[in-house]
Amino acid sequence: MGAHGDADGDKAVFSQWLIAHAARFDDINHGHWEEWSQVVAQLPAIPAERVVTLDQPVVSVRASDVESENRKAVKESLERQLRQLSPWRKGPFSLYDVFIDTEWRSDFKWQRLEAHISPLDGKRILDVGTGSGYHLWRMLGDGAANAVGVEPTLSFVSQFYAVAHLLGERRAVIIPTTLENLSRAPLFDTVFSMGVLYHRRNPLGHIQELAECLKPGGELVLETLVIEGGAEQMLTPTDRYAGMRNVWFIPSVPLLSVWLARLGFESIRLVNQESTSLDEQRATDWTDFKPSLANFLDPQDSSKTIEGYPAPMRAILTAKKVSRS
Repeated sequence: MGAHGDADGDKAVFSQWLIAHAARFDDINHGHWEEWSQVVAQLPAIPAERVVTLDQPVVSVRASDVESENRKAVKESLERQLRQLSPWRKGPFSLYDVFIDTEWRSDFKWQRLEAHISPLDGKRILDVGTGSGYHLWRMLGDGAANAVGVEPTLSFVSQFYAVAHLLGERRAVIIPTTLENLSRAPLFDTVFSMGVLYHRRNPLGHIQELAECLKPGGELVLETLVIEGGAEQMLTPTDRYAGMRNVWFIPSVPLLSVWLARLGFESIRLVNQESTSLDEQRATDWTDFKPSLANFLDPQDSSKTIEGYPAPMRAILTAKKVSRS
């Protein structure tokens, strides 16, 4: 009975936490937010009978009873609406026959980590820097009870709620803010931070904030750019890295492991490390063919960026928050 009461209390605290953060939508002041919100509001009603797939590389939904003569018109209208939310960075998605070929094949990353993380069945998940929320859907597809994303880029938030509407799925939400501005509490069984750490001026502070969101014994899944080297090795770009100005610190895996241990994590494991391929990140018509990875590698030596740094290599580490003694 005590355990049941604790579970109910935990759910109540989580519900109150979500409600408090929902107010952030009222504080949005962005020139395009109203325009993007209108696109989402004007999306078509979803059919009662639909087939939703969240556990495959392409997150998809299709109507199970749309008449074939209407299918083309529905597809063309929906595609026009969704393109108003471009550029689409993270995916892919297939929404009522509209295939969104995003810049990143985010399914590659999920495939690399899926077998190495703690089971998500029935768990409450936080994904920091979730983008358009592709990985939130994959988390639900792997059995998560709830998935919460944190994302400050409002065009991505709009994309997420467009997809959520078309899927007819309410178990995932995005809060439009940064982790730094989040009211942090140890409410989550697993916390993901993927592609965020190197954008933070204070990487140790970021890891500490992730820990503050985890229940004792919960798992952190950390994916970030790394360099080769020992526990003293770290790259700080003088200006840009692979065309990005907001890259501050790229540690070696041994140094990253030291950071995690110093900040209260144990059972630290490197589960994947590999260079980013041109198949995983590339320009598409859903990003208006804006420059992508190929444009930022040395044309004479693809092992280097155009600035002369080592080409992007990413590592995935898992770690457990130390339980209270």
